[in-house]
Amino acid sequence: MKALQFSRTGDLAALEVVELPTPVPAQGEVLVQIKAAGLNPSDVKNVLGRFPYTTLPRVPGRDFAGVVVEGPQAMIGQEVWGTGNQIGFSRNGSHAGYIALSAKGVALKPRSLSFVQAASLGVPYTTAWDALERSLVDANTRLLVIGANGAVGNAAIALAKVRGAQVLAAARRPEHVQALQAQGYNAMLLGEPETLAAQVGTVFEGGADVIFDTTGFWLPASVQALAAFGRIAVIAAPVDGHVQLPTLALYRKGGSVVGINSLLYGVQACARMLEQFGKLFDQGTLPLPTGLVESPLAHGRERYAEVNQGSADKVILLP
Repeated sequence: MKALQFSRTGDLAALEVVELPTPVPAQGEVLVQIKAAGLNPSDVKNVLGRFPYTTLPRVPGRDFAGVVVEGPQAMIGQEVWGTGNQIGFSRNGSHAGYIALSAKGVALKPRSLSFVQAASLGVPYTTAWDALERSLVDANTRLLVIGANGAVGNAAIALAKVRGAQVLAAARRPEHVQALQAQGYNAMLLGEPETLAAQVGTVFEGGADVIFDTTGFWLPASVQALAAFGRIAVIAAPVDGHVQLPTLALYRKGGSVVGINSLLYGVQACARMLEQFGKLFDQGTLPLPTGLVESPLAHGRERYAEVNQGSADKVILLP
């Protein structure tokens, strides 16, 4: 099978299209013929050496959609999707023609999603789902999502809307705010960090119950914009990993900070998440993804480089 593979880290030039044997599924596993695989920033960081637990040589890639071709008889021919923390890091991932993994590590693909659409959702939607679950977002929640124009942020506002939460979407650029408003969301243009509390207060009196910062730069300002007993969910940090947290203000509000890391979840846990929100696409309550960029797997290195250079396009690799 054709696959993208890297045998060293630190340089995207290490990523090569190679011919590898088709994986042989072990007992309790399935072999999935990959029809489409998502490219996430974490895949790029993996090749660049940001994950010390990655073993080499390695086929990267976490998200995929495809068809079961080997495994338990009842599963053969099923259209499935999946994601998880080991594939692409300690075992070969989805940027290849086939992938072998636990039979319990795949979920049935929603009928309303194409393979390409399904492959675009794994990491963004499981991350957003985890953030909403662990920060207790429900119909009584006033939620601010910072960076709502990004893949995870957009997933969060869509999922929160289904839960009935009051959603305020925030972005840095006017065109992103306009796009969010066109989707039907209450959206605001982010100013300076010291003005965040005042901006949020004009929409949510007393502050937001939950603030989901998808950017890694708004944690200190979010404390000031938080309501009593509020929660701040974070998925990113500055390059050095440190911020100055106004602890006095945080504990006086009874607030808490929730760290969200999709790499804490294996394929089986992720499959359960995919099952839970996947049905919402078939029910018509979640929007179908659009604007996806399809690319042959053979051009994978070029697509990796574009993501590394900051491209906002959601790339789907096609074996």
